[in-house]
Amino acid sequence: MEFFYWMVFGGLAAVVAALELSKTSRDRNNTSSAFSSFKNNYLLVYSLMMAGDWLQGPYVYYLYSQYGFGKGDIGHLFIAGFGSSMLFGTIVGSLADKQGRKRASITYCITYILSCATKHSPEYKILMVGRVLGGIATSLLFSAFESWLVAEHFKRGFDQQCLSVTFSQAIFLGNGLVAIVAGLFGNVLVDTLALGPVAPFDAAACFLAIGMAVIMSSWTENYGDPSENKDLLTQFKGAAAAIASDEKITLLGAIQSLFEGSMYTFVFLWTPALSPNGEDIPHGFIFATFMLASMLGSSIASRLMAHSSLKVESYMQIVFVISAFALFLPVITSFLVVPSGEKGGGISFSGCIQLIGFCTFEACVGIFWPSIMKMRSQYIPEEARSTIMNFFRIPLNIFVCIVLYNVDAYPIVFMFGMCSVFLFVASLLQKRLRFIAENQRSRSQEWTAMKETDTEAEPLNI
Repeated sequence: MEFFYWMVFGGLAAVVAALELSKTSRDRNNTSSAFSSFKNNYLLVYSLMMAGDWLQGPYVYYLYSQYGFGKGDIGHLFIAGFGSSMLFGTIVGSLADKQGRKRASITYCITYILSCATKHSPEYKILMVGRVLGGIATSLLFSAFESWLVAEHFKRGFDQQCLSVTFSQAIFLGNGLVAIVAGLFGNVLVDTLALGPVAPFDAAACFLAIGMAVIMSSWTENYGDPSENKDLLTQFKGAAAAIASDEKITLLGAIQSLFEGSMYTFVFLWTPALSPNGEDIPHGFIFATFMLASMLGSSIASRLMAHSSLKVESYMQIVFVISAFALFLPVITSFLVVPSGEKGGGISFSGCIQLIGFCTFEACVGIFWPSIMKMRSQYIPEEARSTIMNFFRIPLNIFVCIVLYNVDAYPIVFMFGMCSVFLFVASLLQKRLRFIAENQRSRSQEWTAMKETDTEAEPLNI
């Protein structure tokens, strides 16, 4: 079965290379040197931040197990991380809007470096503190940087279409290429150089420190609402009012929570799904294959978003349907493919089918990230951007905590079926969002046309 893994990896690599090499000038969105310099600076920072995050991911569970903790204790540590993101995320998001997104980005670096430092201790309480710090850092990673980028992009007078270029390239690099390289680098540190499971966390801290230096030396500050007379409670109320009063923002938040909730659940489930009988599967190689599939998705997204006539709201509905089908494959194979009772060995035929489906889902993830970023830049008001983005993560973190707590209570096929339903619901909500957006655009065009007609008719009345 080793040939199968290489076939999937090689096929994805060939398609990604073909897509990138065949891009036309229209697909590449030729831009000014000022924008290119701005974009490359952000991509450097974002890649360093994601390197710091990806280096840790594969070794968190392994490190805790090496310290002698069982599955239950480790589960509680993970719940603490998501719970911290849920409880403190909205607060730090509001502070980012008020105190500055550059400061929030620097705070992310410091917080995550401290979290990495706690990994040197085998004490459960210190590790718990590290998970809490990690949860706060995660909230900042997925709100402060994007908020800074959007505000700075428009402050410098760049075209909105160029923002899609930055989003798609950030995902291609940060969530694709950097993830693969970080996984290989971590493997070298732990296995080849035998530096121990803490080594990737030390390396992550170094990358974060370098990124923080770049931020401090090259970024300017921007704010959501720097008004001194607004306390946190007022900001929360303002963000909640914006969500409640605008159906587009409400739909966007629900779509994001449904998709990301399914995505994080998939992270916990893909290993037991591919090796239900203890099959020997190359976890690191499969992870790299998933990241390559994500790169394929972001490459496709960059082509889609390069065409101004094609709206994000339109194609994302199809993406959600495809992702729903991809995560429903384990349910289908459980009924149609006779399970093997043999313990150990290589991946089964059912596992091969599921692996292809999981790669399809990861490609959808690659399309999702830059597309949801673009929709957020269009619909979320600038004055409360970070606050609202972290509001969106509250239901997501609640959902993931519930799944983590009950991961052993339900069969894997039930969990995948649940995720598939959530993704299908997301497609229905996306259809509603598309309908509202198109109606508003149509009314705006009609109003503009009427205004132009009235302007042309004015001289006749003189």
